[in-house]
Amino acid sequence: MQAHDFLLALTIVLCVAAITTVIFQRLRQPVVLGYMLAGLVVGPHVPIPLVADSAIVLTLSELGVILLMFSLGMEFSLRKLLSVGPSAGITAVVQCSVMVWVGFAVGQMFGWTTLESVFMGAIIAISSTTIIAKAFDEQKVKGRLRELVVGVLVVEDIIAILLMAILTAIASGGNLEARTLFISTARLLGFLVALVVVGLFIIPRAIRFVLRLRRDETTLVASIGICFGVALLALEMGYSVALGAFIAGVLVSESGHTERIEHLIAPVRDMFAAVFFVSVGMLIDPALVQKYWVAVVVFSLLVIAGKFVSVFIGAFLTGNGTRTSVQTGMSLAQIGEFSFIIAALGISLKATGEFLYPIAVAVSAITTLTTPWFIRASGPAANWVDRKLPAALQTFATLYASWIDGLKVRQVQKAEANIRLARWLLIDVTFLVGLIIAGTRYLDQINRLIAPYFNLQTSTFIAPITIAIVILPFLIGIFRVGRSLGTSLAAQVFPPNDAGKLDLAHAPRRVFVVALQLVLLLLVGLPVVALIQPFLPGIPLIVVLLGLFLALAFVFWRRAANFQGHVRAASEMLLEILARQAQNVGHRIPEAEFLPGLGPPTQVILTVEADAIGKTLASLNLRGLTGASVLAIHRGQQGMVVDIAHEPLQAGDVLAIVGAEESVRMAKRLLSGN
Repeated sequence: MQAHDFLLALTIVLCVAAITTVIFQRLRQPVVLGYMLAGLVVGPHVPIPLVADSAIVLTLSELGVILLMFSLGMEFSLRKLLSVGPSAGITAVVQCSVMVWVGFAVGQMFGWTTLESVFMGAIIAISSTTIIAKAFDEQKVKGRLRELVVGVLVVEDIIAILLMAILTAIASGGNLEARTLFISTARLLGFLVALVVVGLFIIPRAIRFVLRLRRDETTLVASIGICFGVALLALEMGYSVALGAFIAGVLVSESGHTERIEHLIAPVRDMFAAVFFVSVGMLIDPALVQKYWVAVVVFSLLVIAGKFVSVFIGAFLTGNGTRTSVQTGMSLAQIGEFSFIIAALGISLKATGEFLYPIAVAVSAITTLTTPWFIRASGPAANWVDRKLPAALQTFATLYASWIDGLKVRQVQKAEANIRLARWLLIDVTFLVGLIIAGTRYLDQINRLIAPYFNLQTSTFIAPITIAIVILPFLIGIFRVGRSLGTSLAAQVFPPNDAGKLDLAHAPRRVFVVALQLVLLLLVGLPVVALIQPFLPGIPLIVVLLGLFLALAFVFWRRAANFQGHVRAASEMLLEILARQAQNVGHRIPEAEFLPGLGPPTQVILTVEADAIGKTLASLNLRGLTGASVLAIHRGQQGMVVDIAHEPLQAGDVLAIVGAEESVRMAKRLLSGN
């Protein structure tokens, strides 16, 4: 590659990108779309005499990915990353499992081979960190939503690395063995732990030393040097540069000087990020999109709908509330850079046809175009979903987040017992998956062993029945352990009363137990289905899982309706307390015995200066925007307010608000006008 070729490619890309981004900004459209249009213009597939060297542009685009991930990492301290870890991890596992299965099932419907279908499932499972990071920066998305989305993306990148290791072993003629999966997982976790532990001793100290020199140029060069050094180390160990750059950013954030470093890196990052999106546009081949347009349309719709539903369910069941869950689902509805890598891996291993790559690129392009609009529309969509929820689900959604918060921060007295139950659950699941895979692989040998004792026609049925009998104890064990674990966790939030006393926490505990069982069913059942479905292509295992989910959902609905009656009765009694404490300006109403599950309501007295005066709770959309809910309103001599949703608020009104701690804080700010 000559210097002239490099300069020519960079000039063409940046000039065309500059024109398109100015046009899109004038049209008030996301600039990412402008960059992709620029890539289509300078790419080799459109007859316009402005063609940039694809190899050079792709090389430069890697720099954009690295710097974007580095910037994302700097927003996350280790403490913040660990705080969203459980929620993000469960959400990512649910989402990836659903999409791997959906991709496989639809690939089979198109008549593709088993390997091609498996690769397609992996391709549509991983969302694009780069696209989301750019869209969030453009639309100034901050707070809990950004933390959760980035946490999910980090876990997805780890899952993508494991998927690539598994797919490589299968496509190369290896077997999907527990030993291979365990070694790959242990190696990845070992690398991450070693990198973080060693990096914590070196990188924060190095950054603080460089900053004491008080030279911006030195700080910029040193920071980018650390970023690329860790990214290269990850690449040499067989992992992605994106993961390495993110860890580098997290380690730099531990220095405590992220704002200054971000300010210096931002211009360089934005320039190379623009090149990345131009490179995506260059991959779009209109002729191939036209040839495979049916598959492109189907998989684009599957990515948008499947990711939204699976992410929403995973995020909601881990205590993130309706609004955040809807916004997270709509933000993650796309695929990106890892999809190209997995598609290229399938072709290089000769495991898939070459048609898979252009389909992946086209689906990525379409979902990249829709992502900025979905993120922008996620707020109104969350409000709409909240309004349409039945009253019982609205009440449950308001309080469920606070129960999950209580489960996280409460001193766990039965930690040892819960760990033992989780260990047994993992053992049962491992044996179940191993036996099913081994049984299907050696089905012919089992039939031959059985044949001497039965006629041939009968033996073909006896072998599957034998396998079913062998795995039945493990299935029963999974259900029993899951039920026990859900009950044990719920008892930590709602401890049972002593024998002989009235159990006033019975209603909230019952609905919480079923919710936790739904979480465990999805967390265990979906990965199992995704793993074993390729070995049982003729048996729709997802139907069995869906049946179990619907059965639990029916039980949950009945218990949520019962809990709604519990809350209504508690609200009426709460009004009596408000009447007695109308002159009390304290912030907390003592938790009464009839309020288990609601927590201590926060008392808010509206002042004359409050912005909510003259407005209704419905017009403020308090629950939809904050996740908190007003249980009751007391108004001076008038007593209780009957229609709390549509009655204009007045100065002196006393509101009793329940919800997660952060939700209550947001509600107080909304009511005051801050």
